Amino acid sequence: MMRSSRIAALALLVVSLGGTARAADPPGPAEAPSGGRATAIFAGGCFWCMEPPFEKLPGVLSTTVGYTGGSVKHPTYEQVSEGGTGHAEALKVVYDPSRIGYEKLLDVFWHNVDPLTRDAQFCDHGAQYRTGIFTSDDTQQRLAEASKRALETSKRFDRPIVTEIVRAGEFWPAEEYHQRYHEKNPIRYKYYRWNCGRDRRLREVWGADAPAAEPQP
Repeated sequence: MMRSSRIAALALLVVSLGGTARAADPPGPAEAPSGGRATAIFAGGCFWCMEPPFEKLPGVLSTTVGYTGGSVKHPTYEQVSEGGTGHAEALKVVYDPSRIGYEKLLDVFWHNVDPLTRDAQFCDHGAQYRTGIFTSDDTQQRLAEASKRALETSKRFDRPIVTEIVRAGEFWPAEEYHQRYHEKNPIRYKYYRWNCGRDRRLREVWGADAPAAEPQP
C-alpha cells in the first residue's frame, strides 16, 4: 500500500494530542433516521476526503465517516487499514429528501471518485479503499444502478466502471479523531490530499466536470 503520507499525517496528529489517538468507546452501528430524513452511504477511498464535498450541500443534515461492508463488529481503523475485515472506508450522509434528492448525492459521489480503478483510490491501495454505493432501499438501488448505467452508456470512459452497488449493512462510525479531519487538521489534510494525487486524478477522469481542486498546502 502507498499510505505513507496519510500515516505521516496521523503520526503528527498523535503527537499533537499527546498520546495515542483513539475513540473513548467502541462505536455502535448507525441507526436509520426517521421523520423527514434519509441516509446515503458512499465509499470513495480515504474517508477524510469524501466528507467535504457533501457536508455543505443544502439539505445535508450531517456527515459521519466510518466503515461498512465487512464482517467484523466494532472494527477499528487499524483493523480496517490492514485489510482483513472486508470493510470499506465510507461516509454516511443524513439528508432531508424534501431539500436534496438522492440523484444529486449520486452525482456528487461519482465526480469525487475514480470509478475505473478496482480496490484502490489514488495513492491508497486495497479493498478497504474500493468505491461503492451502499443502498438502503429499492428506490436507492434503482437510482444508483440507473446512474451507473447512464455513465456506461455515455461512452465517456474507455474502461469499465468497477464501482460496486450493494445493499447497506451495518455502518460503524470511525474513531472521533477521524471525524471532520479536514477541519481539525487542515494543513495535514491538504498535505495528504495533494501528496496522494486525488485532485490531479479527478481532473484526468472527469475533465472540466471535475470538482474544483482544493488549495495546496
